[in-house]
Amino acid sequence: MTPTAPTYIPVPALDAVEQVPLPAYGAQPKSTHLLDRACAQAINAALATERPLLLRGEPGTGKSQLARAAAVLLSRSFLLHAVDARTETRDLLYTVDAVSRLAKAQLLGAMGKQGQEALEAIDLKHFVRPGPLWWAYEPASARKCHPNNDLIEEADDTAGVVLLIDEIDKADPSVPNGLLDAFGNGCFHVEGSGTIKAGSPRPLVILTTNEERVLPDAFVRRCLVHHIDLPELPKQQAQFVALLAARGRANVEDCDDAVLAKAAQMIVRARMDPKRQGHCPPGVAEYIDLVRAVTRIKNTPEERLALLDEIEGLATRKHSTERFG
Repeated sequence: MTPTAPTYIPVPALDAVEQVPLPAYGAQPKSTHLLDRACAQAINAALATERPLLLRGEPGTGKSQLARAAAVLLSRSFLLHAVDARTETRDLLYTVDAVSRLAKAQLLGAMGKQGQEALEAIDLKHFVRPGPLWWAYEPASARKCHPNNDLIEEADDTAGVVLLIDEIDKADPSVPNGLLDAFGNGCFHVEGSGTIKAGSPRPLVILTTNEERVLPDAFVRRCLVHHIDLPELPKQQAQFVALLAARGRANVEDCDDAVLAKAAQMIVRARMDPKRQGHCPPGVAEYIDLVRAVTRIKNTPEERLALLDEIEGLATRKHSTERFG
């Protein structure tokens, strides 16, 4: 008998974090997410209200990892859709493979096929391809419509889905606006296939933004919003260093405390450099890169510390104006 999936995720004690091991997903390797109380409360509130959860914060703060951690803790399937500048609302709901439909019609014509049989063969329903929101709302009907699609992990559909729509701010404002009805009503209509409705349990939809573009107010109002902020510098420098070191220990094996501390100080210096104004500052992602690089290349703490000095700029000076800083 399959265990019942949890309704909510466990909430860590105040000022505590829970390590959540994350399995590999696509090209993303295994990792560990550090779940804090505020993020857990945000996930549970989104589940309770059946609202999408919008995560705000600079790149590398763990927004995307939080969605994967929620899927693990809820025993749900995980589905990722990365948004880019070409993304349209229809891509998130469903698409129609017009090219295949036209090719089918031409083939039938060349074979002399006519009448009702030919019309049935090119019926629109045969060329509809479910988008990520369809897979999240109705995994069973999406799989029936297009069984060879690998958008979603094979899992018990009754457990529900966590859908991550990553970097929604990259899209034109028409995209989030086009999702208002689907999010608000929990359903959307598909040409030739009827209405797709959110199942039970309602899918958990998590969206992230790096603030590259302002999101429409009407869309933001449909969401719960959680800000993932790093400790403020210089006032909270000790907390900032401790946070980085904790992330390093969780994600890089066999790393020395001295290396963790020195790499953290490098990130702190770069973030506090006044010449960096206007550039996205290095953060957790750059820190992990530094620690992982020296740990994999060198074997002793002394060698790793020396290598940090040589490669620091690879992670902390990424813009032309910082080259000789």
